[in-house]
Amino acid sequence: MEMSLLEKISESCWQIPAHGTMRVPVIIYGSEKIIQQMDQKVAEQASNVASLPGIVKASFVMPDAHWGYGFPIGGVAAFDPDQDGVISAGGVGFDISCGVRTLLTGLQEKDIEPIKNKLADLLFKEIPAGVGSHGKIHLDKNEMDKMLVGGAKWAIEQGYGKEEDLQRIEEGGCMPGADPQAVSNLAKERQAKEMGTLGSGNHYAEVQVVGKIFDEAIAKLLSIHEGDIVVSIHCGSRGLGHQIGTDYLKEMVVCAQKLKIELPERELACAPIQSDLGKRYLGAMRAGINCALANRQILTHLIRKVFSYFFPNIFMPLLYDVSHNTCKVEEHSINGGSKKLFVHRKGATRAFGPGHHEIPEDLKEAGQPVLIGGSMGTHSYILVGTTQSERLAFSSAVHGAGRAMSRSKALKEWKGKEIIKSLEAKGILIRAVSERGVAEEAPLAYKDVSDVVEAAHKAELAKLIARLDPLICIKG
Repeated sequence: MEMSLLEKISESCWQIPAHGTMRVPVIIYGSEKIIQQMDQKVAEQASNVASLPGIVKASFVMPDAHWGYGFPIGGVAAFDPDQDGVISAGGVGFDISCGVRTLLTGLQEKDIEPIKNKLADLLFKEIPAGVGSHGKIHLDKNEMDKMLVGGAKWAIEQGYGKEEDLQRIEEGGCMPGADPQAVSNLAKERQAKEMGTLGSGNHYAEVQVVGKIFDEAIAKLLSIHEGDIVVSIHCGSRGLGHQIGTDYLKEMVVCAQKLKIELPERELACAPIQSDLGKRYLGAMRAGINCALANRQILTHLIRKVFSYFFPNIFMPLLYDVSHNTCKVEEHSINGGSKKLFVHRKGATRAFGPGHHEIPEDLKEAGQPVLIGGSMGTHSYILVGTTQSERLAFSSAVHGAGRAMSRSKALKEWKGKEIIKSLEAKGILIRAVSERGVAEEAPLAYKDVSDVVEAAHKAELAKLIARLDPLICIKG
């Protein structure tokens, strides 16, 4: 990114002042090294977001940001419905409610070392992964609608998990306001056989060891200790979410033209929050959130079954489940008062600080867990939200490493088979449907997640608690 365009606010915060059609400034978080590595398109897209009707405070950019569809991935923007605020499908993304959940196991690395290969093989066999992958669950129209309303609650009612899981999921595992009637038949057809599947791209299920603790006191509150084995799942709403995004972007382009909403680019298509289209999209998007929550809940059930084969009495409680492609209605402080805003987070994680009423009671002292997935074969991290994040970026933080190069360029640089061999030499087992997919997700195709997490920590967007090191990774 061209540094001359930016005003330096602090070591970790930069600004593009409002100019032209921009209604608010752009605020970018990150070290100078990270900012210099960002694509110039990030600044352009964030500036375009800043020109949308009803945006408040600023168009925010997280340290892991890179070019996206309309909004940059790693973009955060809040809109006031009373000031002609809009909702944008491009500000949520195609993989609605893509997110990460982490399970505790009570095991240590020495416990799984003797059966590591067998565990990897059985996880790969039991977890459907890859483009268009199908699971064993086939939903008819009636059950599809129930799932879209019930989310993880629906999944648990079907036997996929435990009631106590809901206490550690955003929204208690079920997003209110979902409207299955606002979801197209095509979206439902695409999802009918995809429940309980990982999909492809950067999605994964990973067995990890807690390699380092940075804050002992908070780690203890989260029940994590150095040497512990945990399991993380990264996936979203699969075909249903993608189709919802596709359907509504087309409608929003027409709507913006009719209402003469000036769009810097077509991909920023949006609709007024209070409009019929805006309300229908919200209902469909919330159904997409519930789909993702149900999907991760079923995958949790499958993983628990695999672990119980090797460890019959194992108990695998949920640490937390957090989404990073959403728009949610939240109370935030604006101009000295409290206001309900529609907060778009695209490739950004909600990060409420200690004491927030939406955090589970037993985690209130710690703050909301922020689960950061690294690229394949690299570290992941656990952070918690801070009280400062509320005023900095509407309680938002990073979501991952962020791509450093396109998938097509990665394919020219690396071979999947070579990557699998090199990681195995480091003790990391990869089980993947496609070697091409492995090459596209090569570790060096992403930014250094440690740099990203350190930048978020220094900016006080979230507090660094623990590092997770990969042992087994299941990919599409």
